[in-house]
Amino acid sequence: MWVISCHPVPDSFTRAACQRAINGLALAGHEVRHTDLDADRFDPAMPAAEWRHHLDGPETKPAIAAYLEHLRWCDTMVFVYPTWWTGQPARMKGFIDRVFVNEVAWDLPPGADRLRPRLGHVRRLVAITTHGSSKFVNALEGEAGKRIITRAIRVLCHPLTRTSWIALYGMDRRTEDERRRFLDRVEHRMSRL
Repeated sequence: MWVISCHPVPDSFTRAACQRAINGLALAGHEVRHTDLDADRFDPAMPAAEWRHHLDGPETKPAIAAYLEHLRWCDTMVFVYPTWWTGQPARMKGFIDRVFVNEVAWDLPPGADRLRPRLGHVRRLVAITTHGSSKFVNALEGEAGKRIITRAIRVLCHPLTRTSWIALYGMDRRTEDERRRFLDRVEHRMSRL
């Protein structure tokens, strides 16, 4: 299982949720690989040279080779991040833009008008996130981040891939007890995967 996390502050609630997710997966006996995009100083901006080779194979993208190896390896991806402006932070969104590439996540055969998924080995997608606003406000805004995980990435995976959305809404108004219960829920849910 591959856990991909993103938050710039080392002692953030998101980092605590990530650690609890890893603890839960380890309790269940899963092999876990963790990528902390902030610790890696992952550059979310796609360089012009990389963009020019967007439809080329992964051998033209040496800067992301380690991430591609994880993507080829995993059967489950767990994304842990705060929701900012209805979606993933720039570093996480840039990771999706740059790492889900041709000949690894999808193919576009000559003459085809649709991508063909290549992540058939991925059977589970999980998003663990926090929102400053309520569920109602997020629903009005369209929950772009949720759609990226549960629709756009999911379509590249096995047809029976299951998704889990574990979110704490109204984070800014939550009590310490409510936050602790959310962290407990994260660990419990991950221990049951």
